[in-house]
Amino acid sequence: MTADPSLLHQTKLLSETAIDYCPEACTHNPTSSSIVLTFDDRGGARWRSTTRFLFGTFSALIQCPRGNTSGLNFNLYLSSLEGDRSQDEIDFEFLGKDLSIVQTNFYTVGLGNREVIHELGFDASDGFHEYVIRWGRDEIDWAIDGRIVRREERKEGEGFPEKPMYLYASVWDASYIDEGRWTGNYVGCDKPYVCLYKDVRVPVATAVRDEGECQLGS
Repeated sequence: MTADPSLLHQTKLLSETAIDYCPEACTHNPTSSSIVLTFDDRGGARWRSTTRFLFGTFSALIQCPRGNTSGLNFNLYLSSLEGDRSQDEIDFEFLGKDLSIVQTNFYTVGLGNREVIHELGFDASDGFHEYVIRWGRDEIDWAIDGRIVRREERKEGEGFPEKPMYLYASVWDASYIDEGRWTGNYVGCDKPYVCLYKDVRVPVATAVRDEGECQLGS
């Protein structure tokens, strides 16, 4: 059945996650609504929601790792399927070389190159801040601590994210990308690096992956 439009941006706490790799470096405590990702000699880890969502509002309180995080990428993003080259995706990405900025981006059928860098006005490792992706049928808003920092609207003749998507988060060494110019070169002098997620929220309306339709609840 089709989800009630009035519920499109209503949210609930994320109660269940799947861990794609290195489960020993990821801890999810539903009771405290907290998720801990650690990067150390084992590498990093990635968690995701267990269902895909078609539109809605996604948010989390995030405290990025402390210390010299050069080379690392930590994030909160939506993707129709990680690793699929035809994916739709909407991103918040923290670049370890500079914890005073965050990058937003989105992909349609695997095409991105829509990166925008935002000055945060704070150090993302100093405490928790709220990051929100509000994804509608014809617009996307990215907000930080209640302030919209970017809005993209559907344009005639251009692609727009419209595949059901999982909510993901990961910590990984991205220093090989663009010869270290994107996130910096990995140093690792302050490992373990711990990224904290709290009060992760997802839409009340969820997508049914196999049928490609929306229903209420999950």
